[in-house]
Amino acid sequence: MLSKAQVEQYREDGYVVAENVLDRSELATLRGKLQELLEGARGLTGHTEIYDLEPFHKPDDPRVRRIKTPHKFFPLFREFVQNPKLLRILQQLLAPAVRLHGSKINIKAPQGGAAVEWHQDWAFYPHTNDDVLAVGVMLDDCMMENGPLMILPGTHTGPVYDHHFEGYFAGAMDPTRYGLDLSRSVALTAPAGSMSFHHARVLHASAQNTSNRSRWLLLYEFTAADAWPLSGVSDLDEFNGRLLSGEPTLEPRLEKVPVRLPLPPALHQGSIYENQRAMKKAAVREPALAM
Repeated sequence: MLSKAQVEQYREDGYVVAENVLDRSELATLRGKLQELLEGARGLTGHTEIYDLEPFHKPDDPRVRRIKTPHKFFPLFREFVQNPKLLRILQQLLAPAVRLHGSKINIKAPQGGAAVEWHQDWAFYPHTNDDVLAVGVMLDDCMMENGPLMILPGTHTGPVYDHHFEGYFAGAMDPTRYGLDLSRSVALTAPAGSMSFHHARVLHASAQNTSNRSRWLLLYEFTAADAWPLSGVSDLDEFNGRLLSGEPTLEPRLEKVPVRLPLPPALHQGSIYENQRAMKKAAVREPALAM
């Protein structure tokens, strides 16, 4: 479990890193499955419901930048969310009753893995309250050179920034528009097997991978069970089937939280990488994050 100081850091800064949560066997199992999935992209000529491909992907030289919603397609990644070490931390940071919201695996290949522009997860999926967070399970060592997650501490208590470009949702915001000091950003570096936890409203990004090592990051989003998505629930049984602890409720907890809806939809549909193609300014390639 997290220490009291770590929980307080999450509350104050909007993030915390827990090192070496997974043992060698757990880490090897997850890495082995991901390696198998990456080989499965061989022969593909375009994105699928599972694979999001790099622009320079070739059928005989596969380059994957994301595995989409792995918990839906592969039992290992659905079972992993029941890991008792993970669940105990989630209950410390969210509530006794926890729900899985989504999952993905972001892959940064050596020498060129795609950057992700500054954004708030909350801009994509606002809820009735903001007991919502993302967990980054580090399947590789995360270092400055291979494009770690960058956090702007404390921004989870501020506004929801405009993630639109020319009238359409773009999944990214321009920090210079708001005078934000990117030199305050913190890199979430830690050895493989560690986990990062960041609040859905905290600003974050990641630069390109300039190293000769990969950066594999398994990401899950979780909510308190009484946080309901403002986009609605189309299948109540499926929604309740993602409860990891606690009992279902038909009484969403409503709190005064800032909301800006992701509408009209992005011109470039698909993953965040596709959404962010509309943005012309690439903030994460500035020196503050590329060092």
